[in-house]
Amino acid sequence: MSLAAVLIPLPVLLPTLGAALTLIVGRRPRLQRPITLGVLSAVAAVSAVLLYLTDRDGTLVLHVGGWGPTEQNLGPLGISLVVDRLSALMLVVSAVVLLAVMVYAIGQGVRDGDDRQPVSIFLPTYLTLATGVSLAFLAGDLFNLFVGFEMLLSASFVLLTIGASAERIRAGIGYVMVSMASSMVFLFGIALVYASTGTLNLAELATRTGALPSGTRSAVFAVLLVAFGIKAAVFPLSAWLPDSYPTAPAPITAVFAGILTKVGVYAIIRAHSLLFPGGAMDAVLLVAALLTMLIGIFGAIAQSDIKRLLSFTLVSHIGFMMFGVALSSQLGMSGAIFYVIHHIIVMTTLFLAAGLIERQGGASSLHRLGGLIANPILAFVFLVPAFNLGGIPPFSGFIGKTALLQAGVGDGSVLAWCLVGGAVVTSLLTLYVLARVWTRAFWRRRVDAPDGELVRAAPRVLLDDVGDVAYADRDDVGKMPTWMVVPTLALIGLGLSLSVLAGPIFAYTQRAAAEVLDRGEYISTVLTVSAP
Repeated sequence: MSLAAVLIPLPVLLPTLGAALTLIVGRRPRLQRPITLGVLSAVAAVSAVLLYLTDRDGTLVLHVGGWGPTEQNLGPLGISLVVDRLSALMLVVSAVVLLAVMVYAIGQGVRDGDDRQPVSIFLPTYLTLATGVSLAFLAGDLFNLFVGFEMLLSASFVLLTIGASAERIRAGIGYVMVSMASSMVFLFGIALVYASTGTLNLAELATRTGALPSGTRSAVFAVLLVAFGIKAAVFPLSAWLPDSYPTAPAPITAVFAGILTKVGVYAIIRAHSLLFPGGAMDAVLLVAALLTMLIGIFGAIAQSDIKRLLSFTLVSHIGFMMFGVALSSQLGMSGAIFYVIHHIIVMTTLFLAAGLIERQGGASSLHRLGGLIANPILAFVFLVPAFNLGGIPPFSGFIGKTALLQAGVGDGSVLAWCLVGGAVVTSLLTLYVLARVWTRAFWRRRVDAPDGELVRAAPRVLLDDVGDVAYADRDDVGKMPTWMVVPTLALIGLGLSLSVLAGPIFAYTQRAAAEVLDRGEYISTVLTVSAP
């Protein structure tokens, strides 16, 4: 058995076994934590090796149980796990982010509320989320992609509502309803695909969708785009996100913002490039990208709560990724992949910084914050990723946006030029909203904030803007535990490495984009009959 065959299933198996083990020792948190950290570290190490192997050898596949393609021209009869440059890169970045956020959560105390929260289920659920993320990136067929989605969504329901406050339950209900609707649409799409082609294997589908009537092909693609667009928070399917994410504990909000929407983006890339190439829906995607950018950032301007502001900004920048995907060019796809990686790291960092702001300032509302510049570490952990997200050179946000703008100019169509203009406007407005957070929460004196004095005067009646935890009533306000700061700084360093190593990283994303758009290597690797 080859090394790749041993490694490919581990990103799924390790967190699954870890979740079971942490559940067994649920009454012993001192055992739960090292198990979780060990599992996530192992997943990150395995993913890094897979990244190296795929870049050296190309696409890798494991037909679980040996049920691969046969000489009778039958495709894989069982589950296929496939790793190419794109999925390997997504695995590595997601694993590193999941590990960093877990360290942050442990430093925080694995809770963001009162002592009644059932924290014993936090770590098993978190590992289940990691399993779902890994399976979604490795799935070689639509059904197991659906299973991956459902695993991470089921885990996210629990994590979103942990603590059971009224606002979290209310947000959780909305999140569940939207997710269930998305899942139903996805299942409907799977049924359409199987009825039309007789298979769900992605490589086989890539060889059969071209033979479908154009109307059937467009209908199936549209259904899948709706399902994936809800998960990726693409406008007009994004209204659920700003109401759901800000209510969760800080580490969970960071993971949701950094990773979960990118799983949806990854699925759109696969559907667009592997299953339905040819640009039939590119105009629709370009319009959706433009509206996602602008509606999201206009929503951010209207917010006074930092977490809601960041949630709208998150929606806005999904539009940059859709821009690159819809251009259907190697430079556009490469820019989109680079921007996905950049955005995972930077948005996770900003939401972790928002959690630190709550700890230090006792609130997340700009009406109640001020004077945080007195804490230089806190100022640093917010300012650097804010510059990065805004696209200030030489940060990675600038590099990713430059590639996307260059690809848009190279396309030359009217829609592409509209996206170029929209991307510039969105970047400037992103800088504006983040500068507003900086000037009000950091530079302004606390006494000059509209409700600044009231936070300390009446802490038991003042909550944050999403009506959740009364941070000013907690004895840990003003304290930033070391193990909350360290992983945040580590992610800042990782984000800066995207700038320092921009040359080799962008060269890798170009190879990944070429592999995604070519399709030939993916198809041939999965459908080649193995030697007996």
